Amino acid sequence: MAKNLLEQLRDLTVVVADTGDIQAIEQFTPRDATTNPSLITAAAQMPQYHSIVDDTLLKAKQEAGDDASDQEVANLAFKRLAVAFGLKILAIIPGRVSTEVDARLSYDTEATIATARDLIGQYEAAGMSRDRVLIKIASTWEGIKAAEILEKEGIHCNLTLLFGLHQAIACAEAGITLISPFVGRILDWYKKETGKDYAPNEDPGVQSVTEIYNYYKKFGYNTEVMGASFRNIGELQELAGCDLLTISPKLLAQLKEQEETLECKLAPEKAKKMDIEKIAMDKATFDQMHQKDRMASEKLDEGIKGFSKALESLEKLLADRLVQLSQGEKLANHATQDLFAAYDLDGDGLITREEWMGTDAVFDALDLDHDGKVTVEELSCGLGGACQLV
Repeated sequence: MAKNLLEQLRDLTVVVADTGDIQAIEQFTPRDATTNPSLITAAAQMPQYHSIVDDTLLKAKQEAGDDASDQEVANLAFKRLAVAFGLKILAIIPGRVSTEVDARLSYDTEATIATARDLIGQYEAAGMSRDRVLIKIASTWEGIKAAEILEKEGIHCNLTLLFGLHQAIACAEAGITLISPFVGRILDWYKKETGKDYAPNEDPGVQSVTEIYNYYKKFGYNTEVMGASFRNIGELQELAGCDLLTISPKLLAQLKEQEETLECKLAPEKAKKMDIEKIAMDKATFDQMHQKDRMASEKLDEGIKGFSKALESLEKLLADRLVQLSQGEKLANHATQDLFAAYDLDGDGLITREEWMGTDAVFDALDLDHDGKVTVEELSCGLGGACQLV
């Protein structure tokens, strides 16, 4: 029997689930998975998770002490919830889960290190080996330097919000375990900038990941390349052979339905024959290349701001719930408006894909009419379907 595209892709590439949906993880059996604040915010509003949220908040309140503010307790509770959901996913998948560091710490090396150590400590206290956890950090210079120190301690890192070759080279030279270049978000920027549509082989995001992959293999770096944030299966076909690809359930289903022949596009032996100039990377070179790459600088800044707003929305939800708990109230479902405001960056009453900084699979689930925009009504209706975490 002929293999479908998903089966062929698995022969060439490690497939990772771009979702926190446990049912989807069980259906498509990826090796690795991830969590993020948007998934946790959505899940925290759902009745089946109220007990998890409440227990986590009460433990965080006890841990923080009586003098801690509601905001301080909420911040601590977010870290605990991220690990709680990560542990649920690890009970199903054979590989690793990525857990994010607070995006507001993206330019603070020492705070990033301290947070990463705390997250790993929680996993290990729950009996989970650090080898099954990737700490997700934004690819700023400061974030990369933090990850370099963490890697030397055996804390493995996933550098995200990566849009340029300079970020990738700095990560490789720092000995980072894995990077997540955002294919679809690069394409989004160029489509908006030029007004053009791109064939998969001309896709700027595909070309960026291809360049990074070939650079790594040419010069023998061990850092893994995991393409992320895809818009169509054509992009995936063009990156067949990449170390890892993180794919939404929607695109996984499309790959599973098609049986055409898949060609291996990326391979170490091909890269080693290429004429590629090696770039010596230091902070001055990094800053210079980052400034010249308007797409990378804009998308990194946008991503950090978006992730930060999503986290602030989650903390507000948790702080409000803490007050309700102290008053003996049932969990109110107030967070939809707060979550919507966190992503509606221009305040026009719509969340576009460019504004959305959560998982692409969640955006697709929320965009009920498939017009590329999410309304507050769609967000309210779609949260449960987008984020079934157990």
